[in-house]
Amino acid sequence: MSNLFPCLWFKSEAEEALRYYVSIIRNSSMENVHRAGEVGPFSKGAVISVTALLDGQRVLALNGNPQFQFSPATSLVALCDTQAEIDDYWDKLGAGGQTMACGWLTDKYGVAWQIAPRIFPKLWSGDQASTDRVMTAMMKMVKLDIAGLQKAFDGQ
Repeated sequence: MSNLFPCLWFKSEAEEALRYYVSIIRNSSMENVHRAGEVGPFSKGAVISVTALLDGQRVLALNGNPQFQFSPATSLVALCDTQAEIDDYWDKLGAGGQTMACGWLTDKYGVAWQIAPRIFPKLWSGDQASTDRVMTAMMKMVKLDIAGLQKAFDGQ
């Protein structure tokens, strides 16, 4: 497992958010919940940080200063094999959040996600005309449609 992993800074919802993600993302599990003791700025027993594996990727969630906000400038990417998987992640992670163009959404905690097909590298590896068609098709989509992107790549 990599020694490089993201840390998500929440106001106070670190444990709730990671449990939510673990319930949605396959091959995921909670690792550790670190609670405050007698020393430090947190109340005794308060959750300070949480780690989980999300589809094999370690993620650290921290309850910290509420002045820091999530931004779409940093996002988590969920690559999906099927349209059904895109639809499932889109519906569950987007619930209570906000959808954006080109397969992006923010979840109910404000974390930005890109819900994308695993075949994206193939769709971007063709000649310039095919990649331009894929880009044109994608720019018209909110939730990405694998069949529509493939048709654009194929020139149909």
